[in-house]
Amino acid sequence: MKGKFGGLKENPHPLGRGLNGVYIMNSRFSKYLSKEEWLIREKGWVPDELGIRETQFTIGNGYLGLRGIYEEIPDGTEPGTYIAGVYDSAASMVPELVNAPNPIDFRIAVEGEKLDIGRMVILENERSLDMKRGLLTRRTIFSDTKNRRFLYESIRFFSLYDKHIGGMQICLKSLDKSARIIVQDTVDDSVTNIGGILEGRKRHTQLVEVSPFSDMNYMCVKTFTKKIWIAYGTFLAIARGRSKSIGTLNKIFNMTLGKGESACFTKLFSIYTSKHISYRMLKNTSIGELRRAKKIGFEDLLKRHIGACERAWRRADVEIDGDHEAQKALRFNIYHLLIAGNETNDDVSISARTLSGNGYRGHIFWDTELFMLPFFIYTNPKIARNLLMYRFNRMAEARKIAESHDFEGVLFPWESADTGAETTPPYAKNLDGSIVEIHTMDMEHHIVADVAYGVSHYFTATSDTDFMLRAGLEIMFETARFWASRITYNKETEEFHINRVIGPDEFHENVNNNAYVNRMARWNIHEAIRFYEYFGKKYPRPMAKISKKILLKSGEVNKWKRVSDRIRVPFSKSKGIIEEFDGYLKKRDIILKHFNRYFMPVLPPGVSIDDFNKTQLVKQADVVMLLYLFGEEFTKRDKIRNYLYYAKRTLHKSSLSPSIYSIIASELGDTTRAYLFFLFSLYADLKNTHGNCREGIHAASLGGTWQAAIMGFSGFRVIGGIPSFYPRLPQVWKSMRYNIRWRNCELQLEIGKDKIGIMAFSGKKGRISVRIFDSVREIAFNKKYLFAKN
Repeated sequence: MKGKFGGLKENPHPLGRGLNGVYIMNSRFSKYLSKEEWLIREKGWVPDELGIRETQFTIGNGYLGLRGIYEEIPDGTEPGTYIAGVYDSAASMVPELVNAPNPIDFRIAVEGEKLDIGRMVILENERSLDMKRGLLTRRTIFSDTKNRRFLYESIRFFSLYDKHIGGMQICLKSLDKSARIIVQDTVDDSVTNIGGILEGRKRHTQLVEVSPFSDMNYMCVKTFTKKIWIAYGTFLAIARGRSKSIGTLNKIFNMTLGKGESACFTKLFSIYTSKHISYRMLKNTSIGELRRAKKIGFEDLLKRHIGACERAWRRADVEIDGDHEAQKALRFNIYHLLIAGNETNDDVSISARTLSGNGYRGHIFWDTELFMLPFFIYTNPKIARNLLMYRFNRMAEARKIAESHDFEGVLFPWESADTGAETTPPYAKNLDGSIVEIHTMDMEHHIVADVAYGVSHYFTATSDTDFMLRAGLEIMFETARFWASRITYNKETEEFHINRVIGPDEFHENVNNNAYVNRMARWNIHEAIRFYEYFGKKYPRPMAKISKKILLKSGEVNKWKRVSDRIRVPFSKSKGIIEEFDGYLKKRDIILKHFNRYFMPVLPPGVSIDDFNKTQLVKQADVVMLLYLFGEEFTKRDKIRNYLYYAKRTLHKSSLSPSIYSIIASELGDTTRAYLFFLFSLYADLKNTHGNCREGIHAASLGGTWQAAIMGFSGFRVIGGIPSFYPRLPQVWKSMRYNIRWRNCELQLEIGKDKIGIMAFSGKKGRISVRIFDSVREIAFNKKYLFAKN
């Protein structure tokens, strides 16, 4: 390679020998790719799947996310460049994640014909997402109306090492004859957000400045309502054949390619916003970072990025022996979690569709704390802490929401964006496409306890006292304070009730005493009391400061003690099950007996969406969620009764549901259904099992799938404060290997059907207690152990 921005050395022969003697085209970028087990491939061209592939092939680094669009922007493309924490509300009912200008807009025309996968004859087309290395590569052979063939290859990345830097390289070869081409390279600021029910498509930015800077270009836009500045620095270099690459300021230029001649275009870009840098410094910062990237060079930037990706995978990978398809699909889920988490910014969270689409307007739900957070707690606690700090940083808004409902403490918004204010839209589409009014912001208050559960879970696994004293305790106390004000006393039953709520089962609105809500509220208050007493004894001075700050006195805590155990959790003695809410068992009982090709239940004939509220049909894991979160508190018999009852009535109309059912089914020995539930969650986006993948990746399903593998099949739980393992592997799995962070060490595990290998790796000497199968063992750090099932 000549120059820092030239293409890789070309194979002297454009055709290479493939399997069975068939000739296939060698890829210019194949040297960068991992083994096949790490690659998700798209072969051919299916226009109807364009939006799905754009979502699946998203690349990113937690700061930036870029949908996997084709560079030439064929008809039907939905470009999406998303920056964590950048929201705006121009022409929209509520703030939404801004679709920022698209830096991947590169068009080539050959003597008037656009090289476009949707318009030209395509002889071959293949794209590969390298999950291990965070790369998207492409190789396409176009044929024009003169039957001239053109080999088009590209590679792109958003750096996991240099978070504000992205890079792309495109190489074009004229295979048959010489050709005159026109190249257009832009950062497209005309992109829009998809319209909602009452809105058209929305553009959230306006152009502020476009100017050259040495051999670089600078562009800056500003959001309409939030006035956030977004700056782009771009650099383009051109190399012909083996010649040295040359930078250009031109955005449109002409050139002639001879027969067999290649032109390689290398584009680097930097992206910054005024969220954390003064807008006055944006130009110097973005151009300075781009200049530094230029000096490093494309290939070395790529190597730094690949190195960072491989380090992330060493913490997060789950290896499965015996199920190659599930192995690749699970890595796909983990990949999208890795590119969603932000290790350096505690002011952003992960939305329900990550940074991969407009779905749910980029809002943050309870999905984060209960479905995604556990993955980060056990693989990268820094990101987990940041996700919880996002909530803490918005406590002031949560207090305002609680006050607006005449409650005390904090009420986190059901849908959150940048400020922490409630951003749930008033209307949405129902499952059948009809328009319905939304009440979740007024009734789905379990979000409060969900956040508290995340705090407790994080502290249990990390022992991060600094976090608790800085933020965690305040969250725990203020959430308990909310529930203490949310309950009402019922003189007839001498219990405390929580009325007018929506549980996870959103088919049933405005119910009283939803079991999940009430049990979580009871736990929340209990846990706050426990922390109050523990930290009060061990850290009296910091505790005194926290208590003074939020005006918390011992008398209030004593009140919590008097009410928490008397919060009603409905239970049917006749059926021996938890009743989902008061009156649930009086509703029309419908048993689900029909299943689709994924073995998921379908609605019986004669039952419509309008009937849901009148039946016992359940949208998603509700009571069964309790069996998972509070597993120690239920006997196996209790779990079996509740699981069997609700499994026959749950439609799994949320991507959050199948993974939870998989975990409980696995624990109870229902191995076939455990695996089927797992597969449905596993392929939510790879196979578009919910039919809406084009709107973005299902983030909760990603985290739930990981939990189904780790907490379900490998049997990892925290029991009595001790990491515990009791594997129940699917029949086709021989073993699985993974690492988890546990306090001051890393547990390296190899899980078999009847044996467990474990080593607690640490830079210090010490010992740790673990429960293997049913026995508690003391193991020394940095020593390998193998335990067999008795």
